[in-house]
Amino acid sequence: MQDSIQREITIKAPKERVYEAITDPAQIITWFPDSIDGGLSKGDKPFLHFGEHDKTQIYVVAAQPHDYFSYRWVPGGNTFDGDIASVPTTLVEFRITETDGGSVVTLTESGFASLPADIIEASFKQNSGGWDFMMERLEKKFAEA
Repeated sequence: MQDSIQREITIKAPKERVYEAITDPAQIITWFPDSIDGGLSKGDKPFLHFGEHDKTQIYVVAAQPHDYFSYRWVPGGNTFDGDIASVPTTLVEFRITETDGGSVVTLTESGFASLPADIIEASFKQNSGGWDFMMERLEKKFAEA
């Protein structure tokens, strides 16, 4: 079983705009969760809502404008509501680098190998497909702008 998922996309926008799309609660809902309760600054523990009934809490580990953003969450935990520090999590990282005419966004989600054995495979599969979908949505957000 792999320990991490990695995706990379190139967006024709400055990295400052890309970082804002990932870390501004008003913008993240245009491509990732349907809504968010809370902020996205280091140390925040907002709830991300996916659909009408699914929500999960994250813990923002780092927010380094305009290069790096990371958080911990319960993979596959579509309805996790509790102390995120008390359960096994994965680390989601966004690295943004400037390139000619835009920005490269590298997403890495790691830590699957440390999850309970009974949820590793399903969590990896769900999140792998989920990141394909969400990164495509992030790319489209800037293509339509």
